Amino acid sequence: MVTASPVYAPPLAICVYCGAASGEDPVYATAARTLGEAMAKAGIGLVYGGGGIGLMGAVARAVLAGGGHVLGVIPEFLKAREVHLKEVTELIITKDMHERKMTMFQRADAFVTLPGGMGTLEELFEQLTWAQLGQHKKPIIIANIGGFWDPLITLLDHMGEQGFLHKAFIAGTGSPRYQIVSEAAGILPACLAQLPAKGVHAADADIARKF
Repeated sequence: MVTASPVYAPPLAICVYCGAASGEDPVYATAARTLGEAMAKAGIGLVYGGGGIGLMGAVARAVLAGGGHVLGVIPEFLKAREVHLKEVTELIITKDMHERKMTMFQRADAFVTLPGGMGTLEELFEQLTWAQLGQHKKPIIIANIGGFWDPLITLLDHMGEQGFLHKAFIAGTGSPRYQIVSEAAGILPACLAQLPAKGVHAADADIARKF
């Protein structure tokens, strides 16, 4: 792993998963900027995939414009493809995707998923899987901007109805392990409502050993 010199890190940080493209609907990029602006204003750092284009670039630039801390984590082979953002506060270059995802997990206190493609979906499902297995209790927010994740939400409901998800795991029932938010302005409040006082999550070290 290659990293820049150590810099101040904010007491809380949110990992944002999102696309390296902007998508067809301008509402996606608007939501990314709105989230980034809110995070910077609240003094909450951003952990993300390091790209400078698409929704990744939009949320990162919004945090930076507001004076916030941005940690970019990107594997060496993706630096050129995703056009990494050189202005990030801190940059970690990993050897592969596995190391990238583990680093992002370790540095984040919550996870937000904006619209994106297969990589975004894979990152979300990894956190959902770990949560279902009881390996972490960090908040997971699915930002259903413009109804983008409606098909996924239908699938999750179907999985639950067919007995493949515990009822308490499904959003909106019992003590759900993920939450669906439809408006960009509601993302940060949803995260903060679930965040404990800053500290080491008990299962994080166990996750690192098993990765």
